[in-house]
Amino acid sequence: MFFLRGLSLCEKPTMLTYPQSNLIWGTIMAKNKIQFQQGFSLQEFFSQYGTEHQCRQALIRWRWPQGFSCPVCGHDKYCVLKTRLLFQCNRCHAQTSVTAGTIFESTKLPLTTWFLAIYHITQSKISVSALSLKRTIGVSYNSALLIKHKIQQVMKERDDSKPLTGFIQMDDAYWGGKKRDGKRGRGATGKIPFVAAVSTNKDGHPVAMRFSQISSFSKEAIQSWAQEHLSTESTVVSDGLSCFRVLAENGFAHTAIITGGGPESVELPEFKWVNTIISNVKRSIHGCFHAISEHHFSRYLAEYCYRFNRRFDLRQMMPRFCYVALRTEPCPQRILKGA
Repeated sequence: MFFLRGLSLCEKPTMLTYPQSNLIWGTIMAKNKIQFQQGFSLQEFFSQYGTEHQCRQALIRWRWPQGFSCPVCGHDKYCVLKTRLLFQCNRCHAQTSVTAGTIFESTKLPLTTWFLAIYHITQSKISVSALSLKRTIGVSYNSALLIKHKIQQVMKERDDSKPLTGFIQMDDAYWGGKKRDGKRGRGATGKIPFVAAVSTNKDGHPVAMRFSQISSFSKEAIQSWAQEHLSTESTVVSDGLSCFRVLAENGFAHTAIITGGGPESVELPEFKWVNTIISNVKRSIHGCFHAISEHHFSRYLAEYCYRFNRRFDLRQMMPRFCYVALRTEPCPQRILKGA
């Protein structure tokens, strides 16, 4: 006979009741509709993209939604070389494939492997390490790492092309650093500085985030970042760090709040969402990765930003990503290493 806290399984446990004070205003809080949305299940993924033919046909639809167009002359009439899976223009006779000139160019891996990697990275609640990805999709570690960096590059380029707008909470943040060199705070050795910005709507709810690695928190670096990532209609609130003053000097509506530092500074409502998301991202990185190179750190930040900014409809994450990936220039390993 099995027992559960003194009750046998054949007995009917009594209903437990809790004092009114243990509930929030005596009611049960509703589930967050965005967080608990249905999403795109693994079964659905395999039913739609489980074969090489399905993946190829999906790429063709996403690359040429209005029908084939020759990348050389723009002509729409073509024939297919079935033995090589190439499209040949009937006018200029140029030959192209569905992956040519895209992030998938020159890949030796099956499209099903790429799609499975994209699925796991885009649908993950936190992230997927290259080692975990290697075991999931069945490739070598180096191949998994290259795929992950290419996917991250697509995410980074896409988000970098869409400046934040509206009311923006902004803060300075750091990653890493040596633990035992006697230096603490912003001046600690080995820290990677990055700008953290979160745009909110009129109700104060977060809409989009942008975490960007920079060289240092100088006026020049913040000015360059703001010109690329903020729209001119933005209203920015930040702490009193001196480099943030350049925002007002460049025409942005900017309010600086002297936080004073210490634990109380992170409780200010003006910085609620940016501090919360910084904490969530750092916790996720600590849990997923043993180490991240400073050379590639910006891509890892971009991965978190991309997923957060498109969290409202997880079912559309795959087609939206692949549509952009087919319009992202090739990024071979030599460029990834030099970026």
